[in-house]
Amino acid sequence: MRIANTVNDSIVDGPGLRFTIFTQGCPHHCPGCHNPDTHDPQGGQEIPVEDLIDMMGRNPLIEGLTLSGGEPFAQAADCARLAEAAHAVGWTVWTYSGYTFEHILASEDPGWQALLRQTDVLVDGPFIQKEKSYELRFRGSRNQRLIRVKESLARGRVVLWSQPDLLAKFTVPES
Repeated sequence: MRIANTVNDSIVDGPGLRFTIFTQGCPHHCPGCHNPDTHDPQGGQEIPVEDLIDMMGRNPLIEGLTLSGGEPFAQAADCARLAEAAHAVGWTVWTYSGYTFEHILASEDPGWQALLRQTDVLVDGPFIQKEKSYELRFRGSRNQRLIRVKESLARGRVVLWSQPDLLAKFTVPES
């Protein structure tokens, strides 16, 4: 598998402490992309999927895997294997893609379908510079959606993810 980099303790690529893999190669070339070094499919480094799985297990505090890029769907079969390994240890899987959910869903590529089904939350759509906002959580531009994949597939329509209210369990109900 060709990757640009990994981050062992990300807090910006999904909720909680996450192991993030930045895949190498991206066909989108979005103007203003914050990872332009990942665009060249020949850049980065080759690393066996098994080595990445080993790296994922080194930090006992990690609670999720994020597949970013580049474009994870350019290496969908390998990313699906990583996601499956993450689920096997109880982690959530977030995948960032410049493709929309509908485009991925319509694809007949078995690797794309495997990665989609192994993804818990898909952050979809290209980065659009004029839609950029630093106020957005876990995405770069307003057009991008945070999609709960399994619920969306089950309901036949897009179901959006929203940040759980972490303080709700500490709130005393009014009498």
